[in-house]
Amino acid sequence: MLKRFEGNPILKPTFEHPWESRMVFNTAAIYLEGKVHLLYRARGVDGGISRFGYASSPDGFHIEERQDKPVFCPQVDNDFECLGVEDPRLTRFEDRIYLLYTAYGLVPGINRRVQSIQIGMTSIKVDDFLSHNWNWGERIYPFPRVENKDAFLFPEKINHKWVLYHRISPYIWISYSENLKEWNTAKILMKPKFNWEYYKIGGGGPPHKTEKGWLFVYHAVDREFNYQLGMAMTDISDPGKIIWRYNQPVLFPEEDYEKHGEVPNVTFTCGSVVIDGTLFVYYGGADTVICLATASIDDILKEVV
Repeated sequence: MLKRFEGNPILKPTFEHPWESRMVFNTAAIYLEGKVHLLYRARGVDGGISRFGYASSPDGFHIEERQDKPVFCPQVDNDFECLGVEDPRLTRFEDRIYLLYTAYGLVPGINRRVQSIQIGMTSIKVDDFLSHNWNWGERIYPFPRVENKDAFLFPEKINHKWVLYHRISPYIWISYSENLKEWNTAKILMKPKFNWEYYKIGGGGPPHKTEKGWLFVYHAVDREFNYQLGMAMTDISDPGKIIWRYNQPVLFPEEDYEKHGEVPNVTFTCGSVVIDGTLFVYYGGADTVICLATASIDDILKEVV
């Protein structure tokens, strides 16, 4: 269902920037002011520490701008994320852009070194984002010390509440909040169902509102540890109700840049945008490069029954 861009990969590591000289992958995507803005995960010569870089494209296909320094870094004095920030997702709501990410750090206050992962969240004014004034707000952790990741917010409130998809392995969960800090309800939204989803599933980027429902892309891991992409849709007024789920992967590691790299056999998305009726899905190939695949929204909706 997704067609790869012939110019893949669209972004590669660069030795000119030591902090992203090894891997660039798993990018958030947001469409603002006629441009696609990418906030991507990068690793460099210091090994395991992940930071976020920024690039943009005027047409969705070709990178026009790439900043030479990271735009979001882990707080080294913060146990919750001192080992890195990973897998960003971006959602615009009114005049702010919300960043959800995986905080990789340590469990604080105990007498041995125990690593942890959990959801991190912050935000920035749209104007600051567009002008590249990286004035990120308070960093909060919606589910403290819960092993949790692959989180994103819906772009609008539903029944006066924020909606969050996240992954407590091996399922995709849904939670609601009135203030973005207290998430008092949580339930399983999707479980692995097909053979190609056998090991675990996790949400991709924020969903897109269509005439039939909220369309979103997700990843799944099979028995051979291939990371592939799937597609599903939830009810327009009830994001906790799945109304359609495609029974085949929409993208599977086949190209060399997806099969060979730091982590082989990976196609993994953290974001997509819709431009003039076309879905642009940005994804990491083999945890090493950033790639693009597209599909017509009309063609997708024809599959929804």
